[in-house]
Amino acid sequence: MTTQEEPLIADPEEIANSPLGVELSASQCRALAGKMAALGMKDGQYLIEEGRSDDTLYIIISGEAEVVVNSSGGDEVTLHLLRKGDIAGELGFVDGRPHSAGLRVVETCIAYSLSRPDFETFLEQDPDLVYKVMRAIVRTVHTILSDMNLSHMEMSNYIYKRHGRY
Repeated sequence: MTTQEEPLIADPEEIANSPLGVELSASQCRALAGKMAALGMKDGQYLIEEGRSDDTLYIIISGEAEVVVNSSGGDEVTLHLLRKGDIAGELGFVDGRPHSAGLRVVETCIAYSLSRPDFETFLEQDPDLVYKVMRAIVRTVHTILSDMNLSHMEMSNYIYKRHGRY
């Protein structure tokens, strides 16, 4: 179960220094911060639960969180470690489908959260902000996909060049 502490206030400077803020103006970062909640999370708490749907985008502001999946044997397997500035929940934020992995805090952290309904208020107010944030999300997803493709290629080369012998 996801457990979150009392919300804090999102800092526009932190947003400006994150992947979401790369193309945003200072006023756009302030506007986005006004729609975000800052969550203090303790070790072991889940920011995102595998298999659950939500429409929230997260930015890790401090601390660390691990991307985990349940294996067929019932164990949790760590896929990746997220640190300051990393974004999480991108696909659920965009399409609302259940998360294919969980996000568990391994070092007390602060994360900013942005719900899709709050973000969509910018569609009429500031469509340029929406466009720039969506570009940042696409860049993040593209990087993840590129890394996965590279890992798949390296694993395939390892297996096939060794004829399936480890």
